[in-house]
Amino acid sequence: MIIAKIAMLLCAALNVALQAVYFTHMLQLNSYRPERYRKWCADNDKKIVQVRTMLPATLILAMFLPELYSYIVSAVVLLITALLNIPKKAKKPLVVTARVKRLFVTEFLLAAIILTICYFLVYLRAIGFSCVLSLTPFVLVGLANYINLPLEKAIANRYVQDARHRLKLRPDLTVIGITGSYGKTSTKNFLHALLSVRYNVLMTPESYNTTMGVVRTIRERLRPSHQVFIAEMGAKNVGDIKEICDLVSPQYGIITSVSEQHLETFKTIDNIIATKFELADALKENGCLFACGDNLHIQNRLAQKQPLCPTVLYGLQNGEVRVTDLQVSLAGSTFTVSVGNEEQTFTTKLLGAHNIQNLAGCIAVAHHLGIPLSEMVYAVRLLKPVEHRLQLLPNGYIDDAYNSNPAGFRGALDVLKQFDAQRVLVTPGMVELGERQEALNRELGAYAADCCDFAILVGIKQAPPLKEGLLSAGFAEERILVVPTLNEGLQMLAQVPSKGTRIVLLENDLPDNF
Repeated sequence: MIIAKIAMLLCAALNVALQAVYFTHMLQLNSYRPERYRKWCADNDKKIVQVRTMLPATLILAMFLPELYSYIVSAVVLLITALLNIPKKAKKPLVVTARVKRLFVTEFLLAAIILTICYFLVYLRAIGFSCVLSLTPFVLVGLANYINLPLEKAIANRYVQDARHRLKLRPDLTVIGITGSYGKTSTKNFLHALLSVRYNVLMTPESYNTTMGVVRTIRERLRPSHQVFIAEMGAKNVGDIKEICDLVSPQYGIITSVSEQHLETFKTIDNIIATKFELADALKENGCLFACGDNLHIQNRLAQKQPLCPTVLYGLQNGEVRVTDLQVSLAGSTFTVSVGNEEQTFTTKLLGAHNIQNLAGCIAVAHHLGIPLSEMVYAVRLLKPVEHRLQLLPNGYIDDAYNSNPAGFRGALDVLKQFDAQRVLVTPGMVELGERQEALNRELGAYAADCCDFAILVGIKQAPPLKEGLLSAGFAEERILVVPTLNEGLQMLAQVPSKGTRIVLLENDLPDNF
């Protein structure tokens, strides 16, 4: 009897552990923010309440069996539930950081306490508590995160203070902040390549664009030999950019763009504008702001309020640093940049007007820091697109799968439109756009009608408005395919009649928490 009871509790523990890994992953993707995790749970109730997670509810029936058989049946049901809930391979796997390890410890202790109590209860209550625990691992993860918050804040504050101290020891270090609704990571990589022509440059890696990502970069990678530090600054809430600026005190700043993105947290475009310009507000009089002169929101904001420091605009239509004679082909792009009396023609493998726009901003900064245009020609020629951002692959696919936004989506469609080939769009649409999500997906569907020959729409949430937009613009319904998953969408490509060369745009790939 005791062995059967222990077996049941061990199966319950295994089930909770496997599901806790999944929900901890979702918590991490929601930046460990309790309010965002709660909203994710509410929005994804169908992922939480489904057959493979609700099997323990059948243990109510097991309670009517004799005690020994109740334990055996419960153990079997809980084991089956655990096996069905083994986490699947994720697009962006759970990163087992020190914080995650601390979360696992707290989750383990909470589960151990409950299961220990279960062991000393009479069998009906033991089975009942095991059932409830097995049904609510998402609550366990949320509770563990809440319990750990004071500790995590204390640890984070200590790391922030250490990073701030390290920067104070480097008054000679030139710090450049980069923000924008899109184009931050690409701009950061381009600028790193151009400045490396003359300087020893450190940049925040990958998408380390939060305060703690910047802190980690400083503490782990900053060396006395570095002359320039480029910090990518991301934001989903008002004040996020200011928090990073208070840490690194940038001398120079680049605002790549302002558009409707992360509206679920920002709520309004005015909040987005204010947040991006927290970088401009942080710059001192001896610094310089570089901003995209083609962006209407940036133009309007600068017309209302100029930062304390000088401002240099760049772009394809407006700005002191201007791109002209832009030509795009399968081989890449050729363009000319003018800065004052200096003019230089560049060739690059990069695709897309907004990539060239971002590159113009980097050229402006590098030139301001003393690098002549002629010295940048070779570095520009060697530039490669950032992975999953308008990356032209050898098989004719354009990989633009990184989380999309309206302006970036339009830019990618413009690139697809330029190809003289059969053009296929594969997309699940856009997310994190709040109340505007459906309308914006419908608008992008209409815009896509003139840019592709076939459209494969992925998922059940964004596909309907995308399809409505395509049809409203006169796109033939027989050229639209709707599938539940990206893998099925790629398989459906075989059913699209092929005529000569085919170019496939993979636009956006929803993160694991969608």
